Amino acid sequence: MEGKTMETAVRQTSVTLPDLDDADLDEVDSLEGEHGKLRDFRYADASLRELPLSGTQLMDGRITGLTTQRARLEELRLHSVEFSDCDLSGLRWEDSKLSRVVFVDCKMLGAAWENVTLDDVVFERCKFDLAAFTHMRAIGAVIFSSCSLREARFSAADLSDVAFDECDLHLTEFDGGTYRGCDLRGNDLSGLRGVTALKKIIVDRPQLQGLAEAFAAELEITVS
Repeated sequence: MEGKTMETAVRQTSVTLPDLDDADLDEVDSLEGEHGKLRDFRYADASLRELPLSGTQLMDGRITGLTTQRARLEELRLHSVEFSDCDLSGLRWEDSKLSRVVFVDCKMLGAAWENVTLDDVVFERCKFDLAAFTHMRAIGAVIFSSCSLREARFSAADLSDVAFDECDLHLTEFDGGTYRGCDLRGNDLSGLRGVTALKKIIVDRPQLQGLAEAFAAELEITVS
């Protein structure tokens, strides 16, 4: 079964996502797969102490209600996969590629993402407080919608053309990287850190005041 597709958009950013039908998915009790591949699957309501997963391809599947105290995901390839209502706090996700993937209502508090490539990915109503994104690279459309990124940090990331919409960016830090065309309209920018890294982003005119406040705080400017 080849997953159908649908689209979601924020302003000029449009993401192609899977349109999965549960009738076509087989219930599984593990994400390991046979010979490192798992396709046309539904993995639901698992509560795990640990989730080590490496070198696996997940295609055309839905993961719902997954809770794990410690997840270590390495060298994964995901295509047309949906995560919903998952608690992956403390997650470590490394050296992977996600294509046509959506995360809805997921908790990833304190997660560490490193060398992860995103192509047509949506994060909707997810919690990334205190998360670290290192060398994250968007090679296709990516949307963060109504997410909490309080005290999260993007280090040497390439978020060109990524859209953030109605996100909590209080003390979110941008440490180097590339942000050409990154769309930050629709967000309060006054609490950002690392404003000088955000070259060639897109904002609305009313947001300039918030950016000025963030810039003044970064340079420890006293306004009297």
